Amino acid sequence: MHQFPQIAKRLKRANGHLLSIVEMLDEGRSCMDVAQQLHAVEKAIGAAKKALIKDHIHHCLEETSEAMPKAVRSLIAEFQGVTKYL
Repeated sequence: MHQFPQIAKRLKRANGHLLSIVEMLDEGRSCMDVAQQLHAVEKAIGAAKKALIKDHIHHCLEETSEAMPKAVRSLIAEFQGVTKYL
């Protein structure tokens, strides 16, 4: 099952956070406050991107490996496992 709903939820949260940063700028908040919040949004978007890529890799490999020999499926499973370190 694809992780698209969870990824969309993360991006919607980041979008709301980004809108609040624009408000912070309009209010004249300090550079440090704005920079911290921008960093948080950047990390959230990066996490969503990683989740999307990992989901894509997992599903592509899952579909491909079904017809392959057991040894190849084992290597594919290992590759899928290592994606958690992206």
